[in-house]
Amino acid sequence: MGPTETGAERLHLRGGLSMWKPGYVSHGLLDHSIDQAIEMLSSSGYSALGITLGPTHLDPWKSTAADLETLRKKLEEHHLLPSIETGGRYLLDYRKKHWPTLSSATEEGRTLRQSFYIRAIDIAAALGASVVSVWSGCNDDPTRSTDEVTENLIKALLPVLDHAESNGIRIGFEPEPGMWIESLEDWIAFRQQIDHSALGLTVDLGHLGVTESHDPLGSLKSVLDEVIHVHVDDCKGRKHEHLPLGEGELDLPALIGALTDSGYQGQLLVELSRDSHRAPELVEQSMRYLEGLQGG
Repeated sequence: MGPTETGAERLHLRGGLSMWKPGYVSHGLLDHSIDQAIEMLSSSGYSALGITLGPTHLDPWKSTAADLETLRKKLEEHHLLPSIETGGRYLLDYRKKHWPTLSSATEEGRTLRQSFYIRAIDIAAALGASVVSVWSGCNDDPTRSTDEVTENLIKALLPVLDHAESNGIRIGFEPEPGMWIESLEDWIAFRQQIDHSALGLTVDLGHLGVTESHDPLGSLKSVLDEVIHVHVDDCKGRKHEHLPLGEGELDLPALIGALTDSGYQGQLLVELSRDSHRAPELVEQSMRYLEGLQGG
């Protein structure tokens, strides 16, 4: 591989279609600094980095404009396209995982998550990232009606979408197992209630084995025109575990092939958030797996 050749350039496509960008989510690199993560991914042939905001790699509240400019230059030097991931487990409440959210019962909680997403958009703009990935979160009050939860979610999300649009950023909304919007069916129903040009779909291929286990490929094909951002991991026994590629039951070559054939050119980020302790091994293993799909 040449000194500036990326993983995307090394992966040859069926029919010569333009390539999605192979990358890695930094949440699976928590035992490495952001500089080490960039060096490791670049030297392994990746061309994208999903930066999970949090205390390890990029603190959204402490990072200055100068910090972001330095990071932007480093990413450019290493030919890594950034995206912003907002799934840090204890970022807003150190005692409660993924809390509060846009689906929280209190306006205070929803506003806190909304403010975080707006800050994430500002960071994305400073780094030259085109996508910020978000999710709905869970409903913490079962006495609320379905309409009330969804209406509050939309109300809280709209200012985020407006801010994204004004900064040239897309919001990739990710269905997440166990959350209010957890399946592609949920996404389709939700999308029918909110019309905004900044809104698109982040799809995690590993989640399809949990929420779309009856027909992962068919389900993915039904939303291909809405996909703007992709996470990839494997799944076994309908368990939401983020297994390494090829170690589960999903037909990842078929799923990734469907994205390729659709002309998807965005980032395809390996998300192994439970395996930071063996990141160097999995960074290399995952790239070899993606390279093995060439000519599929």
